[in-house]
Amino acid sequence: MPETPPIPPNQQLVRAIGRWSLTALVVNSIIGSGVFGLPSHVVGLIGKFSPLAVLLAGVGMGVIFSCFAEVASRFQQAGGPYLYARTAFGRGMGIQMAWMLFLGQAAAPAANANLFVIYLGEFWPHARDPLPRALILTILIGLLAFINVRGVRAGTQVSNFFTAAKLLPLFAVIGMGLFALRAHPGGIPPGAPPAITISTWLQAVLLLVFAYGGFETALAPMSEAKDPRRDTPFALFTALLVCTVIYALIQWVVVGVLPDAAHSERPLAEVARIAVGSLGATLIAVGALISFYGYLSAKILAMPRVTFALAEQGDFPKAFAAVHPRFHTPYVSILLFAVLVWAFALTGEFKWNVTLSAVARLLYYAVCCAALPVLRRKQPGDARFRLPAGNLFAGCAVLMCAALVTQVDFGQSLILLATIVIAWMNWLVVRNRKIPDRT
Repeated sequence: MPETPPIPPNQQLVRAIGRWSLTALVVNSIIGSGVFGLPSHVVGLIGKFSPLAVLLAGVGMGVIFSCFAEVASRFQQAGGPYLYARTAFGRGMGIQMAWMLFLGQAAAPAANANLFVIYLGEFWPHARDPLPRALILTILIGLLAFINVRGVRAGTQVSNFFTAAKLLPLFAVIGMGLFALRAHPGGIPPGAPPAITISTWLQAVLLLVFAYGGFETALAPMSEAKDPRRDTPFALFTALLVCTVIYALIQWVVVGVLPDAAHSERPLAEVARIAVGSLGATLIAVGALISFYGYLSAKILAMPRVTFALAEQGDFPKAFAAVHPRFHTPYVSILLFAVLVWAFALTGEFKWNVTLSAVARLLYYAVCCAALPVLRRKQPGDARFRLPAGNLFAGCAVLMCAALVTQVDFGQSLILLATIVIAWMNWLVVRNRKIPDRT
């Protein structure tokens, strides 16, 4: 029978993440590299209908967000999707989802770290050389690891700062784009539009899932949230609304301003250049650097709590549940995640990391949404937030994930098979182990 983890929140950790800090963490976990590059790719797939695709993807992700909101409102422990899957479907599925979550959310920040170096190359060309690149990645990731080991409050404050800092250039792009639309209406040039099919729509939505994804990271450190069962649904829905508005407006101005948006490598910078000249493009490049590093800060704050939760439930070596006696942080798990992101960033290309992250996300999104009706049967009345027609929402979310999986290029994701095998071996080792008593 599936086990329900009975462990109360670890009293050594500090509950320092309030409602608005949690909301900022969700936004920071979502907005990263995608907003700076994906608008062009989506235009290339479905042309002038791309703003509509952004809104539809937001609605679709709203189904997934809603399922997560109810499921998350049942828990106040660390672990996020790992804990949900474990409680609903048992230890084996929980471990599989933990490994998928860890894989996907190590690949995504690694992709952002790579983009940071690429954009930095515009100001310092030698940044892309092997030795400077390795040093930059080491400093970027090492500094965030140091801050987060020193305390969850410090990590939360850094995340809050970067959330505010990354939103400013995005709103600036929207403002400059609207100005450019009034002064120089341009947009998609005359000529043959892209051939729009069901497949191209699905491909566009898959790309946008990457842009809207990552919110699940913020659900991992719930042992350090002040009132996670109440605050998580609020944070998820508020963040989704903010991100949908920003993404839709940015897509609109990109389509409306750029004469050849589908072939623009840096669409936001080009919108700014058309609106106010080279200074605008430079400011957006700086904004991109801030966004990439902010996204990285959110991941290093939240994701180590997954290995902490694994160890807390007896599914990982107990060393990963170690809490620093002075700073009250899971320092072993933080250092492990930082090293893994550093290794992925150093050895993997941006496209490889993005593909890996997108596939892993679809898998654990489907499992966590499927957990909703199971948890309703197993734990009736435990949800702080109850989703109307929740079972229907869960079924739609699973079907949507299955449809999007058909558009994935698995040729670049063979590492997923290795991850599944490793997770299965992990389960074989711990399947008869009792949950440690930490009361």
